[in-house]
Amino acid sequence: MHEPKQRRLGAEALWEYALRALGARAHSAGELRQKLLNRAQCPSDVPPILARLKERGYLDDRRYAEAYSASRLENEGWGKARVLGDLRKRRVAPALAEKAVATAYRDTDEVALIEAFLRRKFRRVALEAHLAEPKHLAAAYRRLRMAGFSSGDSLRVLKRLAKEPELLDALESEEEAGEPGPSL
Repeated sequence: MHEPKQRRLGAEALWEYALRALGARAHSAGELRQKLLNRAQCPSDVPPILARLKERGYLDDRRYAEAYSASRLENEGWGKARVLGDLRKRRVAPALAEKAVATAYRDTDEVALIEAFLRRKFRRVALEAHLAEPKHLAAAYRRLRMAGFSSGDSLRVLKRLAKEPELLDALESEEEAGEPGPSL
């Protein structure tokens, strides 16, 4: 079964579509541009609509990136690399994304953030006992890396919490050699 073809929109309907999209959630200019191009009858209608949205203050990548970064830090407790990657996927200019993330994380202690993240994600188990098993230790490390934390700080925290910190030496060696993935 195939999906029905989306109706192509003229300039005025495209403007309304853009307003509805922005009313549902914030978008970067790049995200919204792609969304509008996918629905536009005439692709040349998109740039003037984006310009109008920016003029009216409805579309501002700097404000979007700053709010997104601060929100992911406060609400999700993610690391810088994850937030930066997500902003790039959302088509925010790399320099703008890097600046927003640096500003949001300026006064953040990554080690404390990692500890809080682990305690929150593993709140139903005794963390130190859980990390005594090599497979759980490797899983916790992968989870920290997916959440955007640096390998060095992740390993430092896990070594402090693990009953057998020497198990993490293999991960550290792989990271230094540039090899992918933990294999405890």
